Amino acid sequence: MLSVDIQKKMGSFQLEVQFEAENETLALLGASGCGKSVTLKCVAGILTPDEGKIALDGVTLYDSAAKVNLPPQRRQVGYLFQQYALFPNMTVRQNIGAAILDKRARKTETDGLLRRFQLEEAAALKPRQLSGGQQQRTALARILASRPRAILLDEPFSALDSYLKYQLELELTETLEDFPGTVLWVSHDRGEVFRSCRRVCVLDHGKSQRTLTLRELFHQPETEAAARLSGCKNYADAVPKGTAVFLPEWGLTLDCGRPVPETVRRAGIRAHHVMIVEGPGPNAFPCQVARVIQDVFAAIVLLRPEGSVPDAPLLRMELDREAWAAVSNKDNSWIAIQPSDILLLK
Repeated sequence: MLSVDIQKKMGSFQLEVQFEAENETLALLGASGCGKSVTLKCVAGILTPDEGKIALDGVTLYDSAAKVNLPPQRRQVGYLFQQYALFPNMTVRQNIGAAILDKRARKTETDGLLRRFQLEEAAALKPRQLSGGQQQRTALARILASRPRAILLDEPFSALDSYLKYQLELELTETLEDFPGTVLWVSHDRGEVFRSCRRVCVLDHGKSQRTLTLRELFHQPETEAAARLSGCKNYADAVPKGTAVFLPEWGLTLDCGRPVPETVRRAGIRAHHVMIVEGPGPNAFPCQVARVIQDVFAAIVLLRPEGSVPDAPLLRMELDREAWAAVSNKDNSWIAIQPSDILLLK
């Protein structure tokens, strides 16, 4: 288990992160500048927190109160940097072998990793001669050669084009399935997190939120920050009304089908949950079509509910282009939202 509870101030930025991860791939999900990479560097020992504690499998890596701060080489943590940090003057074989301390086993273990990561033909090449995919595989092989108890992935596909990304994501996920320790996967890509991780810790402006399962993140996010990172596009101020919410900016009261906590201040609605209906009904309301944007496979329709106040945010709806083409009245539409599709946010 990896346990992290740290604080660090960097200028005006304050990091306050707390989470635990077992033998799993845990995502640290957040926007750029929220402290994801800083958190990884503190776990790896590259940066030192101001206070708190970090422990891995019962071994204290950092404890401000006990004045413990193990150096990076003693933490048994593998760090995959965004740019891979390969030794430029070493070959692929030498880069991997450098992580194997037992000289007697170095050749055998290096050969095994070259085969495992399909790098045998590139073994004599240097990093500048490698493709992005080969560089990543070399860096990951070097990490596994050091036999880490935890692996830290800092946006592992940020340096790759979209053509390579999908295949390498499959390869990396398959490799990590056999890793018997904790993996922290830093990302701002919700799709990447959904495909590769089991649980998610959301970071927002330097502060961590409660760790969520993937289902909770996409179906029951507790905060607007978590909902935004999960891809929700529509937000409005909300006033709890028993089992409903009043949305003053749109002049709407929508049934939620469940008690609404008094702590709720905002409501979120995913664009693909906004539906066209024939007329009045439960949670249905008329809208004017303000704008239509044609995407590759979808139509993005921006709607203005009839009861909206001036400067109210537009309601975004996304549907197949064929479905929008079949709509008869493209100036005014009746819209409905299912009670279970309303996200209740603090």
